[in-house]
Amino acid sequence: MGAPVLAATTLANTRTGRKIVIGALLLFALATGLVLTPLIAIPLAAVRAAASAPGAATTTTAAPAASGAWGYPLAGAYSKGRGFGYNPVSGCSYCSTDHQGYDMAQGCGATVYAAGPGRVITAGNYQGYGNTVRIDHGNDTVTLYGHMLWDSLRVAVGEEITAGTPLGAEGNTGRSFGCHLHFELRKSGTPAPPEPFMAALGLPLK
Repeated sequence: MGAPVLAATTLANTRTGRKIVIGALLLFALATGLVLTPLIAIPLAAVRAAASAPGAATTTTAAPAASGAWGYPLAGAYSKGRGFGYNPVSGCSYCSTDHQGYDMAQGCGATVYAAGPGRVITAGNYQGYGNTVRIDHGNDTVTLYGHMLWDSLRVAVGEEITAGTPLGAEGNTGRSFGCHLHFELRKSGTPAPPEPFMAALGLPLK
């Protein structure tokens, strides 16, 4: 046994030696804590900042405003995109200039709701709309909710639903140019402007 090891063993067997060893261990634990605290705190702060940053994906939990049996397809404030009719998109070669619906957005992941009561006739990939739900409301009236996130749909074909039923989450699927909801109205199979239709129900769009 070497001299340093023998001296340490002898010291540890005395009361003073034990105090020295315990003190050294406490100092080591304190120093380790001071080193590790920033490594834990900084990533947590970064996660919190990212979650509250503007543009972060959100999921709407409040119910949309309603008027009678109908309501808005998004709950709360939203950004307006293209309206119905001639609306070319700069930088998008595949976007139709003859826009057949109304674009509105709250951000990727926002909950999309049924605007009125009816039966689900489409729930999945549909033409160029990506992940889509279509609802037959009777009286030759169908609403369409396009570009929703894959695997976000919460309804199935044949299901009877009411206004405010969650359908899925706002996304960017199909021929889309950024996260938004493409809300479309069809009368007797022909696209019609949703703005006057919703306004007549007491639900004016922007």
